[in-house]
Amino acid sequence: MSEHSFTPRMKPLSARKSAILCVLDVGTSKVACVIARLMPAEPSDLLRGRTHACKVLGIGHQRARGLKAGAVIDMDEAETAIGLAIDAAERMAGVQVESVIVNLSAGRLAASHFGAKVRVGGRAVTQGDVHRVLEAAAARTGQQGRTTLHALPRAFSLDGAASIREPRGMVGDELGATMTVVSSDSAPARNLMLAIERCHLDVEAVVATPYAAGLAALVDDEAEMGVVVVDFGGGTTTMAAFEGARLSHVDAIAVGGGHVTMDIARGLTLRVSDAERLKTYYGSCISSSSDERETIAVTQVGEGEHTNHLPKSHLVRIIKPRVEEILELARDRLAAAGYSGAGQRFVLTGGASQLTGLPETARRILGGQVRLGRPLGIHGLPESAKSPAFAAAIGLLVYPQVSGLEHFEARRGAGVRFASGDGYVGNVVQWLKSNF
Repeated sequence: MSEHSFTPRMKPLSARKSAILCVLDVGTSKVACVIARLMPAEPSDLLRGRTHACKVLGIGHQRARGLKAGAVIDMDEAETAIGLAIDAAERMAGVQVESVIVNLSAGRLAASHFGAKVRVGGRAVTQGDVHRVLEAAAARTGQQGRTTLHALPRAFSLDGAASIREPRGMVGDELGATMTVVSSDSAPARNLMLAIERCHLDVEAVVATPYAAGLAALVDDEAEMGVVVVDFGGGTTTMAAFEGARLSHVDAIAVGGGHVTMDIARGLTLRVSDAERLKTYYGSCISSSSDERETIAVTQVGEGEHTNHLPKSHLVRIIKPRVEEILELARDRLAAAGYSGAGQRFVLTGGASQLTGLPETARRILGGQVRLGRPLGIHGLPESAKSPAFAAAIGLLVYPQVSGLEHFEARRGAGVRFASGDGYVGNVVQWLKSNF
């Protein structure tokens, strides 16, 4: 882990233990808190990476305040919104929480790839060798002004043979490893953690939003074959690519569903709340032959508010260009990173992905297979939360089950909790702590 990283590292969840977790989805338009019990479960063919079944005990959500593009811009208002969402979830669950896992959409999320090689000397690769090569890769990840959120081993190589998943026990002279490192600007992460800590709560982990959404909405075969999750939030659109069942790329653009709402408010001279209601109930990004005949009532602001009836086509003509712009920006960023083409799969999540016609428009612009992604394998969710809008929140419940895959450079006296993978002795100590 670089010296510039300060976000906490989550202790992996023991496969034999139950736990109650509290997660917090802090977005531009809403703050959602989910409290759930995680219970050890039998392996699933559909969701093989999960070790626990999740049952939701409490859920609370609140209109976001003091946040813009996923970043805190008013500490007091953000603290209030977070506190209200957590309080509602605690009341419903009948428990009091002390710590949360939170997502991050702000801070120019990005992924970098780092590699390293170590000598093995013709013998069988041990856990210590794996640890050494990952340490060497992790040591190169520091970037000034950035904090590391995730550091995931991507693949190993042995004497030139690439794409090895598990090198231990294999014989060779030189062991190599590549690592995907997801980072964000430090300031937005620090301020988000501070807003939560002001609610007298500890932050257990900070998770990149599109990674969380992918953990909730993808089945294992999709992540194995290759898929891109596009999470449409209120102020940001974030992307995560998965290949070989591992996270391989993350990116973000600072445009989202809130910009569509503002376009409607400006274009039709409406209050923002009225524009959001129109978008939700009547909005579409594809034209229909009935749009000219169908009328909608709009209450325009100004001197002496009055209600007008406008063709739905007016609304579609405002929404369509902005949605196409967001998708084109996403397409271009993904293409530059090598994730595009007719065979590419896309899964759309986030509240703004529910706009009528978005999957069809995405299919046309992104040029691949597209589906909406809803949270999978969770019990006790109310109907209102079984939507793409809650994918990131539910993915935060899955994250502790896979956090042990991450590897961070050990620092003496760092004062953080490290994920598993810190050598044989570290693994034994971790196992003893988790199971006894």
